[in-house]
Amino acid sequence: MSSKKKYYVPSYTGGKQALEDEADSKHSILFWILTAITAIILFWAPFQKGLFNGNNFDFERSIYSTLVWAGITLLLVAIYSYYQWNFRRLSDLLSIGIWLIPLSFIISLGSAASNYSATNMVYITTAYAAFFLVGFFIARSQSGSRILVHLIMASGYVIVWFGLMNWFGHKETAYNLVSWFAADMPTMKEYQDAIMADHNGVRLTSVFQYGNAYAAFLIAMLLCGLYIISTSKKRIETIYHGFMLVPIFISFFLTLSRGALVIIPVVFIVIMLIMAFNKQVTYLLHTLVLAVIALVVLSPITNVGVEQVKQYNGALAAKGWLYLLAASVIFTAVTVLVNHLLRTKLEQKLERVTAARYSQFYIPAGSVLAGALGVFLLLGNTGILNLFPENIKQRIENINFQQNSVLERGTFYKDALKLYADYPVFGAGGGAWSAMYEKYQNNPYVSRQAHNFFLQYLVEVGTVGFIIFALILALIFYIFIRSYRKKAAEGSEGVYFVFFIAAVSLLIHSSLDFDLSFVYLGILLFLCLGAMNSIDEVEWKAPKEAIQKYKWTYPSVILVIALLYFFNSIQLLNGNRNFGAARAEASTNKNVNEIFTPLNKALSQHPGHPDYSAFKIDILYQLYNQTKDEKYYTEAVELTKQTLLKEPFHRSLIDRELHGLTIKESLAEALERTNQEIPNFPWDITLYEKSITLSTELGMNEREKKNEQQANVYWDQALNTYKQIETRVAELAKLPEAQVQGRAFGITAPISLALGEIHFYRGNYSEAENILRSSINGSLDEQVVVANIRWYLAALQKQGKNDQALMDRLLAKDPTEKQKIESLVNAKL
Repeated sequence: MSSKKKYYVPSYTGGKQALEDEADSKHSILFWILTAITAIILFWAPFQKGLFNGNNFDFERSIYSTLVWAGITLLLVAIYSYYQWNFRRLSDLLSIGIWLIPLSFIISLGSAASNYSATNMVYITTAYAAFFLVGFFIARSQSGSRILVHLIMASGYVIVWFGLMNWFGHKETAYNLVSWFAADMPTMKEYQDAIMADHNGVRLTSVFQYGNAYAAFLIAMLLCGLYIISTSKKRIETIYHGFMLVPIFISFFLTLSRGALVIIPVVFIVIMLIMAFNKQVTYLLHTLVLAVIALVVLSPITNVGVEQVKQYNGALAAKGWLYLLAASVIFTAVTVLVNHLLRTKLEQKLERVTAARYSQFYIPAGSVLAGALGVFLLLGNTGILNLFPENIKQRIENINFQQNSVLERGTFYKDALKLYADYPVFGAGGGAWSAMYEKYQNNPYVSRQAHNFFLQYLVEVGTVGFIIFALILALIFYIFIRSYRKKAAEGSEGVYFVFFIAAVSLLIHSSLDFDLSFVYLGILLFLCLGAMNSIDEVEWKAPKEAIQKYKWTYPSVILVIALLYFFNSIQLLNGNRNFGAARAEASTNKNVNEIFTPLNKALSQHPGHPDYSAFKIDILYQLYNQTKDEKYYTEAVELTKQTLLKEPFHRSLIDRELHGLTIKESLAEALERTNQEIPNFPWDITLYEKSITLSTELGMNEREKKNEQQANVYWDQALNTYKQIETRVAELAKLPEAQVQGRAFGITAPISLALGEIHFYRGNYSEAENILRSSINGSLDEQVVVANIRWYLAALQKQGKNDQALMDRLLAKDPTEKQKIESLVNAKL
């Protein structure tokens, strides 16, 4: 960059300075490098499973790679800021305030439920801040904003075509096109779960592997595309974007997302409220034309995909493409004609209505009434719903407040508020819901996502962090709406409204799902928020000398953050690579030193990583079992304790801790630790099972020592634990009929055996019979089932009863069981 450059002085009234700003953006090498990196992220990141943050090793490699790119980006932003940043506008204040978001996650580290997940969220939100600044700087010029819009839309179109190739059965071809840069799926010939077939039907998920997240993305793409063709004055641009709207519309319905069907009218109305009346009419006109044309081909295209999942048929695929492309061409032609012959005249004739006060509310209000009518036509007995394909028809019919997905989400939200109540100020750290939801859950569902971004955010950063985020969002939207309306009145609004549509679409839909757990969608959101912030026209009345004196401070701080962030991100990525190397060595090599070398490096590069630690603990216990060398046992126990200090709710680490205790037959301590964890996992039946079996075994040991009193203490404890199970089973019976319980919760074979033994030894043969009966119908290849039957038959004989059919079944499998049963019956208790 030339040292003769002048300090950047914002100007929004045209003139020489505005042209200089525009020229700076066009010819700046840093501008183009930032744009290039943004393009790489937008095209690469979606194919890494959307950078889903699953809070474990399986998802982190591509996220850590993204963090490295974000570090480079932040470094470039810092340099760019030296030339392009001044503390003169409200948006400049927000470019500083955005750092309060990662800061709130740093503060929540002090009370983090999972240090690993919380630290990851610090890095991820820092990446969000980086791309917020990228959007802010790139979109400051009209040309930059147009480039950014084209990148977002083009990358989205690639995702749409990729999804449709999978839908029409070209799975291997689609994957071959992207496999060189897509997520690592070495054993797959296709992109995993781009199409999902389950009890909900055949669903299109494209790169996200989750239909609802893809639907949220498609809402943004659809409504952005409609806006572009409704406002564009370039015919080639109209053709380019218009051709894509039918594929997007069709894909949206193929996701079978009921939540998205409910949300899209809300988003539609929200964005219409910001537009002028005449623009609303054009936008609505294009929307109606699109809906009519796309719905005509929706049914045959849907049926093609459903059949292709069963078996690929080339002729059927060709038929599907023909329908899709024909509809796209027809809609594009109609769009061009409407824009050429009708749009300008229509908007001019509506200028008087547009100038009327509150005119922007006319169509949104009418849309609400039309939406109510549409709901009646779809869900009422009108026959309109029969026009849809059967699988889509069934999904629409199931939209009600008494279905499992709605009831389950309601439960998630209530449970999230219970978690928040225990960590109200600063939250429980990033990934808190994933780490702790089992402690607060109402029933044994399995969901490591709260299905509501805002509640999940509240849980993670508490009231303070949530207020910060809400204020930042409010200020961004205030700046945008105020500035956009002024520019729209002048006819110079450009393409900035596209960023607003994308951001609003993602934020509103994320109130019903976990879209923003996909880091790619988070980056897209903050990129758009930054671009929205760049339209700012509100200037500070601050002393110019003070501004010039301290304007270098902020870029310098960013530079320091960028350097630290970049090198730490590389370390995280190297740790992930070393752990992957250790796992590869373990699968092919028996030399433990060659496994431990990369594994220890991974742990030194990412200390306390629960997956790395758990892997090493397992190997150490295996070595101890083989060699009985105490150093392996000691190291395993110490590593478990150290990791649990940072990951106290990590279920598999708790199991490893209990395993270590049982190896040394520290049964009393194992029982104590198990009972301590039951309140943290109240619906995990395996903990109750372990508690009861340990209590029973300890009681038996005391009984052999003739210590009947202590034996009864342990046995009473086992029976009390069983009463807790019965209480919770009764709670499950109160669930709404339509709500699925989740994981199995009730008496298991080991539980019935342990309790049956206690009742038997106490002479309560009837109780023993009743409890053992629940586990006598399993496979005789399972020893615990055989043991249940043995004790059950003995309890029957003690009461003068018999079950000859069961006895015959058991003896046919193992004749020696007769003697074992007799030994129990004749034993002196």
